[in-house]
Amino acid sequence: MNSNNYQTDKIRNIVLLGHSGCGKTSLAEAMLYDTGATNRLGRVEDGNTVSDYDEDEIHRTMSLNLSMIPCEWQGHKINILDAPGYLDFQGEMLSGIHVADTVVIVMDASSDIQVGTQLAWQMAVEQEKPIVIFLNKMDRANASYRTVMDKLRHTFEATFIPMEVPIRKNGVFEGVVYLLTRNARTGSGRPSAPPAELADEIEEFRFELVEFAAEGDDTLMSKYFEEGTLTEAEVAFGLQMGLRNRRIVPVFCGSATSNVALRGFMNEIVKMFPQPTSMEVTATNIKTNKEQLLRCTTDGPLMAQVFKTVNDQYGRLSYMRIWSGSIANDARLLNARTGHEERMAGLFSPRGKEQRVMTQASAGDIVGVVKLNETRTGDTICDKTYPLTLPTFVVPNPVYGIALTPVAQADAAKLGPSLAKICEEDLTLHTRYEVGTHQTLLEGMGETHVAIAVKRMQSRFGLHVDTAIPKVPMLETITRKGSAMYRHKKQSGGAGQFGEVHLRVEPLERGAGFEYKSEVFGGAISSSYLPSIEKGIRQVLDHGGMAGYPVVDVKAIVFDGKEHPVDSKDIAFQVAGREAFKLAMQEAGPVLLEPIMTVTITIPEEYTGDVTSDITTKRGRLSGMEQVRGNTIITAQVPLSQIQRYATDLRSITQGRGVYTVSLSHYETVPTHVANEIIAQAKKEDKE
Repeated sequence: MNSNNYQTDKIRNIVLLGHSGCGKTSLAEAMLYDTGATNRLGRVEDGNTVSDYDEDEIHRTMSLNLSMIPCEWQGHKINILDAPGYLDFQGEMLSGIHVADTVVIVMDASSDIQVGTQLAWQMAVEQEKPIVIFLNKMDRANASYRTVMDKLRHTFEATFIPMEVPIRKNGVFEGVVYLLTRNARTGSGRPSAPPAELADEIEEFRFELVEFAAEGDDTLMSKYFEEGTLTEAEVAFGLQMGLRNRRIVPVFCGSATSNVALRGFMNEIVKMFPQPTSMEVTATNIKTNKEQLLRCTTDGPLMAQVFKTVNDQYGRLSYMRIWSGSIANDARLLNARTGHEERMAGLFSPRGKEQRVMTQASAGDIVGVVKLNETRTGDTICDKTYPLTLPTFVVPNPVYGIALTPVAQADAAKLGPSLAKICEEDLTLHTRYEVGTHQTLLEGMGETHVAIAVKRMQSRFGLHVDTAIPKVPMLETITRKGSAMYRHKKQSGGAGQFGEVHLRVEPLERGAGFEYKSEVFGGAISSSYLPSIEKGIRQVLDHGGMAGYPVVDVKAIVFDGKEHPVDSKDIAFQVAGREAFKLAMQEAGPVLLEPIMTVTITIPEEYTGDVTSDITTKRGRLSGMEQVRGNTIITAQVPLSQIQRYATDLRSITQGRGVYTVSLSHYETVPTHVANEIIAQAKKEDKE
């Protein structure tokens, strides 16, 4: 394919989504081959596909990244976005949906509806994108178009339209009958007469096709009710409008690895799928702060958005969708977030790891740019005279974390910059320093997700780290009033030190933090020493006396004390305040607090009992349960210490068919027997 500038109406943007192993990459590969973009049909098993070029993808024989694979068909440019199916890589899926005009959910026609299919469906619906189903692997003996149609209608709330009937001879999948024209499409791709034995099935499905196509447009609906029939052109128009308006979900079928029925599918991508000109986005004008509805046309103001970033040892690659206007190579444009100019050097059309140089790109196209200085994923690029910004897609919170420790001193210097770059690439990766445990954390969507991020930091930036399960960020507090006195006296040569502090502590309500107050009367302690006492107390707040965790929700009141006219100093009252606070805490019923997480779990109904039992063994409390179309949605509150590896546990219990989200709910007192173990372990570590 040449990398010429295609006009907006000649571009189609599709994202391939679906459960891991359903054949998305094989479908993209077959489309490349059929359009002449490649001269051999790559195979995932052989590690030679255009889409999966990363060494981790080749090693694991699965997609880990969103790949851009444009191909040319009938004078149109089809930008295929091949998204991973593995649940850890939801960020890649979401960014692909965000910039596509149509979501193609690829399914294995020989299996049940899997959790990856349901997740893809949910994401597409939430981002309000037209959906098409492609039933792959029709060459398998147990593949059934009719069975999957029934399962789709049972599982999802939508109008599914059969577009094709599969042709089998002696159990071998040979092609399809395209229901709109009643033509057979076999391996050659040329239309021919359908097999006579399929006549009844063709008429049955075609009746559904016409009836549902009428639902795509109100005028057609009226005509169909009045006359009971529609012309072929009207049906085609009804399908086109119905898909664009998300009223219908067309269902196609074929076999990617056998390369059967794909040319017909590409014909429909060109004829039926929404073109970028039918898409509208709401941008905010930075100068006026007003929202503005923009159509995807070249004559509108320039607006492009970065949806993927790759940082490697050679620099930064930014992939963007042009929503309005056009971009010329070497243009100097504005980053709406930073307010700084960026040069669009090295504009290219990406195809896997290839970069095909472009001189210009129009609205609707997906392009890459090299070495943008400050532009990150989600940023809007616009004209300096017409500054606009677009909202980005919302990503789920991370559910799995690891603690990182640099192996050597050189790695310590690389840690921060490497983490910043890897998290910039993938918005579902987060890094943070946990003050309560003094650990640097990397958090993501699962074990594989964070493991690959660590491996990439090593191969790209030379960062070597040890990884561990993070410590739980506990807190320490008190349950009642307590008071103590401490006298600090030092007279061992030179100037002496003296300070005596009488202190009371009281519990505050949860979330109140720390308060400090003085009730000293009559000059027992000079007011100039009161800040010194507070300074001493605050030294304890970060490392409490029980197990070394931060102290919260405590009020400290100094009510008496003594000073010496010569030996009293700032440092003496700091020490006295610190030690008096520790003693008072011991008298005030100290307890450990642990983070309690709200967990929302979506699983197939048959796993409900196993999952709820497992939650109970984790000291969890169920707070809600509802049935939704064959799935159970469970809401529970569980201590963080029990679910740090829940991504692995849930996958094991549900055979990879469960998904969950997690967020902090509140802090709660740790049961005594658990607290004793934590305190003993902390003291042991302290000695070591």
